[in-house]
Amino acid sequence: MTKTKRHAEDICPLVYQCRLPLSTRTVNHLADLLRRHLKVIRSRWRILSPGRIAVIVLAVLRHDQRLADMAGSNNVSETTVRRWRDELIALLAAQAPRLDRVLKKIAKQGGEAVLIDGTLIPTQRRAGKADRRNYSGKHHQHGLHFLALTDERGRLIWISAARPGRTQDNTAARHDHILSHLRAAGLGALADLGFRGLDNDVREPVIVTGFHASRTHRLTPAQKTANRVLAVGRAPVEHGFAHLKNWRTLTKLRTNPARATRLLRALLVLTNLEVNR
Repeated sequence: MTKTKRHAEDICPLVYQCRLPLSTRTVNHLADLLRRHLKVIRSRWRILSPGRIAVIVLAVLRHDQRLADMAGSNNVSETTVRRWRDELIALLAAQAPRLDRVLKKIAKQGGEAVLIDGTLIPTQRRAGKADRRNYSGKHHQHGLHFLALTDERGRLIWISAARPGRTQDNTAARHDHILSHLRAAGLGALADLGFRGLDNDVREPVIVTGFHASRTHRLTPAQKTANRVLAVGRAPVEHGFAHLKNWRTLTKLRTNPARATRLLRALLVLTNLEVNR
């Protein structure tokens, strides 16, 4: 068989269209954010307009498009698309709300409680002992753990820093001083049994976690009813996580775990733009 390096005839790059299920408001917000940034750094020229760059970055985040594919369809290099993505993620993450400020805002608006929960974002398994701490025995996979707060309607209001997958909900909440921030704002929180023991104040608890059954202690009918009521009240927090995980770049993170916190907070801002429009 004869080998040849010649290309087949009539071969040309093909470009296909893909619908981006995002509002014009989100695209304009990202484009305006980039325009202001370019003025600050006195950058006079980019190979593409801010609006086009915003669409490319949103496609990468929403559909988890490969950088090389987006680069080829826009006649730029893969490195350029990666630089645009990291630049806009940093600008969006800077707009993410702080925990103390967002709790004070909810209290000022008349809110009485927030919803708190933790979840795992899957990551690629990396070689070496350093990746062992990213393995979650609860979910039986490697990933990064983070906490999120939502209001009573399930709208995301805050996201914690990403931590190794083996981190417990209680441990993460203690690192972020969730309990002290809630007390300072005068708010309560509804949580699952993963946060049991975080608030030991029996008379005036701030974090309500429900009742735990064991082999030696069965729940009474009243305790079962209380758990059902608590589950109904906590249901909206799952809707908040669902909106966040619509960004397919979180399907399996391939970025450096050290940059995951910035990515999550950037997606929080984008999610609120979409949900609260």
